[in-house]
Amino acid sequence: MVWLSPQPGRALQFDRFVIMTASPAPASLTIFFPAYNDSGTIGSLVIRALQVAETLTPDYEVIVVNDGSQDDTAAILDELTRVYPTHFRVVHHVVNRGYGGALRSGFEAATKDLVFYTDGDAQYDPGEVTQLWQALTDDVDWVNGWKISRSDPLHRIIIGRLYHHTVKTLFGLTVRDVDCDFRLMRRRIFDTVRLEKNSGVICLEMMKKFKDAGFTVAEVPVHHYHRTHGTSQFFNFPRIARTGVDVLKLWWALVVRREHRRGRPAGAARSLREPR
Repeated sequence: MVWLSPQPGRALQFDRFVIMTASPAPASLTIFFPAYNDSGTIGSLVIRALQVAETLTPDYEVIVVNDGSQDDTAAILDELTRVYPTHFRVVHHVVNRGYGGALRSGFEAATKDLVFYTDGDAQYDPGEVTQLWQALTDDVDWVNGWKISRSDPLHRIIIGRLYHHTVKTLFGLTVRDVDCDFRLMRRRIFDTVRLEKNSGVICLEMMKKFKDAGFTVAEVPVHHYHRTHGTSQFFNFPRIARTGVDVLKLWWALVVRREHRRGRPAGAARSLREPR
């Protein structure tokens, strides 16, 4: 009797002998957090991320980019590197480089096939990366979360909605939530896309460049929680004004001048897709 199966992980039986075909190894994973004065939340986030990553793949790393924090964030992270020396490491910025600078450092430090990031203030649960992982099928290049319900004060919700609709219109974005920093992507995207911004508009830069390069996105609902420690670095009027100027400069560069599209080979995105 002979049983043949082309399916990985299934048995091939030849009379009394059974041979198991090998299942493909899961992709490797980097989880990273940009952190600035997040001493009240970053320790538990790191531990949660380590636990979740281990359930997804044996080849993983967790990174925190400490962006010049002035509280106990650095000391907490250094202690965590002693407790978890194998899968955890820290990138310290001596001075604050801004949200975009922290994200760029995180992407540069990542060494695995897939890269997930979210913020260090614990308004998202890194455990929900499992939902993004499942959505990253072979024909998808990156997965964007969208907030089921925004758990912020009313004025932040109003400003957030105005920002959301304005930038979607300006940049021609089609994602459901442009302001959800809960994303999983294939690291090789950055062989094609170069991020340059150091401010919070890096998220707009990222989504616009991903879209224009032809990368395919899937979207997944995620929970958003009240901030329990620290204060937002964005929601004050001087910073909002600076963000408005940064958005207009980015719009001029990417939409009007289309600087990022000069010299890009056609069909570059298609070659980056690999099975998980």
